[in-house]
Amino acid sequence: MLAVVLASALVFAACSDDDADSSEPGAGVTIQPARATWNTGYFQEALYSRALEELGYTVEDFQELDNPIFYQSVALGDVDFWANGWFPIHDQYRDLFSAGASLAGTVVAGGALQGYLIDKAGADEFGITSLADFKRPEVAKAYDHDGNGKANLTACPEGWGCNTIIGHHLDDFGLRDHIDEGTAGYNVQMADTIARFDAGEHVMFYTWTPNWTVNQLAPGEDVVWINVPAASHPEGLSEAALTATGIPGAVSDPLLMGFASSDIKVVANNDMLADNPAVAALFEAMKLSLADIAAQNDLMNAGEDSQEDIERHVDDWIAANQATWDEWLQTARDAA
Repeated sequence: MLAVVLASALVFAACSDDDADSSEPGAGVTIQPARATWNTGYFQEALYSRALEELGYTVEDFQELDNPIFYQSVALGDVDFWANGWFPIHDQYRDLFSAGASLAGTVVAGGALQGYLIDKAGADEFGITSLADFKRPEVAKAYDHDGNGKANLTACPEGWGCNTIIGHHLDDFGLRDHIDEGTAGYNVQMADTIARFDAGEHVMFYTWTPNWTVNQLAPGEDVVWINVPAASHPEGLSEAALTATGIPGAVSDPLLMGFASSDIKVVANNDMLADNPAVAALFEAMKLSLADIAAQNDLMNAGEDSQEDIERHVDDWIAANQATWDEWLQTARDAA
């Protein structure tokens, strides 16, 4: 009789351990996330890290990294993942990460736009439809804020993928003598751009979506998207890939944006994924909408930009999407 009781106890203990493992497949495992330097991607890191915590993983504080450093680090295993990969714009980093890391899931499929905008008043006054119009002396002068004879473009910091593409455009279209590329911190540049617009000055800037900038300066009302002069891209993408249709606030339809519509992707270390099937399944299951990211970005732009605020935004998103959240976690647990 004692043997039967002992055997039953062992079976119960084994079942209990299995149940614990299935609910927290990450118990005893530490994950190191990274996030990009642009604040419109902070929400993704916080949401993905929270999901990992609920699966029992110990999640370290994020490392905020520039693109080249992240892609080197994730391949080496110094960090485990980020949810801020933009493809095809980040294809230029594949040589840095392909030996040790992979695209591991899609945060947002398509719809992530990039391109150049100018104030609508200037477009109407000078008939501007393309970057090529800035070769006209009267146009360059109207957009010259520092008196050096060149139009000022709010562009991207060095190390960002868009910096490479913008530089390629300026070189390939012979615009270096007509456009001055701003490469300081993007948020600081955009704050100055918006202040100039509010003061009635002409402005030109690069942006992407989702992004708070197009909520502050509304396409079609305050600003317009303009074309590049011809299909040109450092990775040799086709004209079709660089063209978008149905863009609100564009000067033409279709619009040759010069940038491909991007998928926002998770990039993760291969060894970590192989050792943690629950993580691999979670990353494949999780998806976000551009509208949800944009709504959170608006909150940050309105001043709710501390890490505590971002974590509260995650709480609110989960509460509003509880069934989806639970489904993601169950998918991960089933994979484990």
